[in-house]
Amino acid sequence: MVSFPFQRGRAATRIIAIANQKGGVGKTTTAVNLAACLAAAERRTLLLDIDPQGNATSGLGFEHTAAPGVYELITGEARVAEAARPTSVPGLDLVPTGDRLIGAELELAEAPRRETRLKEALSTKVEEYAYVLIDCPPSLGLLTINALAAAHSVLIPLQCEYYALEGLARIIDAVRLCRMRLSPGLEIEGIVLTMYDSRLNLCEQVEQEVRRHFPREVFRTVIPRNVRLSEAPSFGKPVILYDIRSAGAESYLRLAKEIIDGTAKSPRQGAGGTDPRR
Repeated sequence: MVSFPFQRGRAATRIIAIANQKGGVGKTTTAVNLAACLAAAERRTLLLDIDPQGNATSGLGFEHTAAPGVYELITGEARVAEAARPTSVPGLDLVPTGDRLIGAELELAEAPRRETRLKEALSTKVEEYAYVLIDCPPSLGLLTINALAAAHSVLIPLQCEYYALEGLARIIDAVRLCRMRLSPGLEIEGIVLTMYDSRLNLCEQVEQEVRRHFPREVFRTVIPRNVRLSEAPSFGKPVILYDIRSAGAESYLRLAKEIIDGTAKSPRQGAGGTDPRR
């Protein structure tokens, strides 16, 4: 595996793409709940849902038909100030997905500056936010490339299973290529282990393997497999509004603190000894 140095950027507004081309790894769960926890820590945060599935949009209680949204940002039909919507979490705004985003990659394929449309949209009018998080599709298509080109760093959610290790190498290769061709300053924000079940030996083995290869890139906080995290989206709420005492909420609050503090990422915190039913 290829390792990247962890370097904290100095941008006043930190743009973080949350990406993994493998689906079902907790990417949207991380995007929604990390954004909410950053806002709860009094860091004004903007979340962009650039996944046509729109799970981050519905997870915050918005309809997929909401417009203007990410599509209008990419095409230049709207600015951030026009597309951002306040959410139920004070200090957290959302730029939703919409039905028009479904065909966006086909439209972008022949468009000029197709890889940097989102970067151009975020180049102004985001100074009021401390963090901009981008929830990417589970693919390495043009929408994800736009997110990588626009971001200062990439946060990679990694499910604690064997096949996730294979996918990790691919997303890191994509980050490396993006650094070479589109965004020389792009960094690895960190790797966050998700869906951790302390009752399974496999989870512990995957964790040990990832930390061995990436001793400085893996966050100390581990996100447990947690019922409350699964239930919260059906109520259109992040977990800190649904059940702030749950193991899932406590883990994402710790992860937000790690990102704000920029602290070293090993050894781990968070999953060991937690009750996944909380």
